[in-house]
Amino acid sequence: MKEPPRWLDEDAGPIVRPYALIRGRTRTSGEVFDLIASVSVVGDPAHHDLEPEQQLILRAARNPISVADVAVELDLPVGVVRVLLGDLRDHGLISVTSPSETGPRPNERILKEVINGLRAL
Repeated sequence: MKEPPRWLDEDAGPIVRPYALIRGRTRTSGEVFDLIASVSVVGDPAHHDLEPEQQLILRAARNPISVADVAVELDLPVGVVRVLLGDLRDHGLISVTSPSETGPRPNERILKEVINGLRAL
């Protein structure tokens, strides 16, 4: 019986480099995702031919998850994850909500006071 291809060398790490997953692309077709933007599944992936990494993203995003957390879950660079997310968004499978869309940002003065208070501890 033929041995299945190995995608991971225990000493060297992944044999297929992350940029190969996204075919050398460095940008999404739309806007760049903020690291703290929230990713949620909105579409049905049944009729799409998805890569294993995209399937992992959809599993992780069943409940809202940040872009940074998706990168951690997949153990991939954020740039690669952003391109994969862009592809999923283009297929209508996910929504990405920017933190500025979720509500007002905290006042800078208040944040500085919190930092100063923490430093005083």
